[in-house]
Amino acid sequence: MTRNSNWRKRSHDSYRRGDNNVGMGETLAHLREEGQGPEDSPPTNTNGDADGNGDWQTVERSKKRKKHAKKDGDNYPAIYHSSHNRLQSSVKVSDLQNLVLYLLADGNSPQWCGVRHHGQVHKVVALMVPGLEAGMFDGSIPLSPPEEEQEEATNGASTADSSELAQNETNVQATSATAEDSSSQAVQHRKISPDDYYPTRLKHDRLPPPLQPLADIFEHIWPVKAPGDDKYAKMHSPMAVRTKEEKKSKGPQPPPEGKNWKNQRTPITEYVATTDELAEEGYVLHPAHFNGTKFAGEAAAKREASGQTGTSGWTDTSNIPDLAAGKIAERDIEQGSILAGRKVLTMDCEMCITSPAGSTPAVFSLTRISVIDWDGAVILDEFVKPEEPITDYLTPYSGITAQKLEGVTTTLQDIQKKLISDIITPNTILVGHSLNSDMNALKLTHPFIIDTTILFPHPRGPPLKSSLKWLAQKYLSREIQKGHGSTGHDSVEDAKACLDLVKQKCEKGKMWGTSEASGESIFKRLGRQKRPKRDKVHPSGDDEFRTGAVVDWGEPARGYGASAKEAIGCDSDEQVIAGIKHALAKEEDVDPSPERGVDFVFARLRELEAHRGWWTRSKTLDNQSLLDTTTNSTSADTLADVTAQMVSRIQAVWETLPPCSAFIVFSGSGDPRELAEMQALQTQFKEEYKVKKWDELSVKWTDDEEQKLRKACHKARQGVGFIAVK
Repeated sequence: MTRNSNWRKRSHDSYRRGDNNVGMGETLAHLREEGQGPEDSPPTNTNGDADGNGDWQTVERSKKRKKHAKKDGDNYPAIYHSSHNRLQSSVKVSDLQNLVLYLLADGNSPQWCGVRHHGQVHKVVALMVPGLEAGMFDGSIPLSPPEEEQEEATNGASTADSSELAQNETNVQATSATAEDSSSQAVQHRKISPDDYYPTRLKHDRLPPPLQPLADIFEHIWPVKAPGDDKYAKMHSPMAVRTKEEKKSKGPQPPPEGKNWKNQRTPITEYVATTDELAEEGYVLHPAHFNGTKFAGEAAAKREASGQTGTSGWTDTSNIPDLAAGKIAERDIEQGSILAGRKVLTMDCEMCITSPAGSTPAVFSLTRISVIDWDGAVILDEFVKPEEPITDYLTPYSGITAQKLEGVTTTLQDIQKKLISDIITPNTILVGHSLNSDMNALKLTHPFIIDTTILFPHPRGPPLKSSLKWLAQKYLSREIQKGHGSTGHDSVEDAKACLDLVKQKCEKGKMWGTSEASGESIFKRLGRQKRPKRDKVHPSGDDEFRTGAVVDWGEPARGYGASAKEAIGCDSDEQVIAGIKHALAKEEDVDPSPERGVDFVFARLRELEAHRGWWTRSKTLDNQSLLDTTTNSTSADTLADVTAQMVSRIQAVWETLPPCSAFIVFSGSGDPRELAEMQALQTQFKEEYKVKKWDELSVKWTDDEEQKLRKACHKARQGVGFIAVK
């Protein structure tokens, strides 16, 4: 027996005993027949017993490498799996990105898959389909209602098939029971087997009917791991993967200004948050965002239901009927002015808890407000007496003490009146860090907001946010908030740091402080690569470099699609498919060819994600209504119906591709709902732990909860992927 077959025998024996926890390997293993799996994988049963308890037989491997079928000639490109590939860990989303760069640009050759004649690949389409899981392929996630599945099993199975089905069900139950017993073990001791990261061959007759067409396109289903860190139970957005990894170092380091970096002065109006961005961050939206639109009534009703109207003490800045009211005429703007004629104020507030001890959620009330102008002059800095008695001063964070509030008679209504009548004008832009918290404490809305958490996104992507202290260290080389303890934070100091961050952004440009300042967008990386001569059609050289397109729900042009040649916004999966055809120049009256359209397309289908309840966050009322419509339109359908529709759209993209095109489909992650629930509980615990005693906590975080969180993170990061060349 060879060393390799011994190793494989041990891994399969380990799997059959259930030594490892529930993982991608166990889910995909149900799809594997004996003697099937990765090419040249060995084990076959010598006894041929139905229970598979016979001894393993070692099969001598042929020294001659298996030849793959070729298309239309010896130089036709192909992407395939082989046992010769180095599969020592899970395939990551970044590996898929690097594969795209290898096919179209200057990326390194992948070690996890085989690629033949990569220079002959003309186009690449990467399609993200959240909601797709490995369990849908082996039946552990049923696509049809139980009664329909039972009927199909009864009508379609012969006596022998029924016996095999019963035996398989017994084996699956035994594996699940073993996995359940092992789930109590710490995640860091999880045993990893090759099945956790080896691909599985798709067999048409072993798949549920809605998924069977995928076997006609793709040869394997690959386990693809979402970015994150199981040790710290973090899963990062698969949309935030960069083409360069940031160097790991202790503490924030100043970003390097490389030789290719060029400062680009940008008017401050370019950084005012959009309606989508404000809603995404949880701001209560000013009526100017919706006045004159069909959503005005719905927005007013939503605020009324949430207790965010005048009857609840809320107020809106006045004389701003719509978003156009804040604009300054061009003739009144000094040429080259960064302020573009606008008034800029930076605001920071401190709050204390006024809700009864032990109540959840805690109520935070305004106790200090600081406002500074563009020149850094303090124009307002006052303490405020809350209407309700303070139950916790939060001194280590707020710096507020009972002594500081002695004799204070200024109320929240006094501050609101002063801000609206004397300080804030229709052309004022308010600046702050997580300013939605301050605006909630003020019970105030304003349409023109600049939030530094949006301008300087977290390196690992949403929903994470960088702290103001970290941003000041990294971009200003300044230490702030050193008074944590008895003195707390200084709202004037925080406001000045926030102002300086915005000034720096205006001087250096939009890309400063984003992931592209340390990493790089894949579209920019492709844009530096010249097209092969065969793909050039314009003598002028307009098509000399590679181009890319993003086709996604919402407005991709404002985010990761900013560097793409085309960014096509959609509000349905059907429009996404049409957008892909447009980007590839596959119109009805245009023949597909490598010379037409862009070289790389990234797109995302979301209706399966919405149907399964994964897509719960919305941006604006427009998108919320759209999400509700999408969810309601599919709620009456079974998962099988929605899955079949999704597969048909994947087929449509495949048929759209011209020859010599690579097609990558991936889910991005597994089911994130359990992880989100555990993270919410952890956040609630941390917030309460700051201000309550252990016996008063509504959520107590122990080692059991920590292990559940890590297990949920491990599960959520397990996605799937498919690769083919047409």
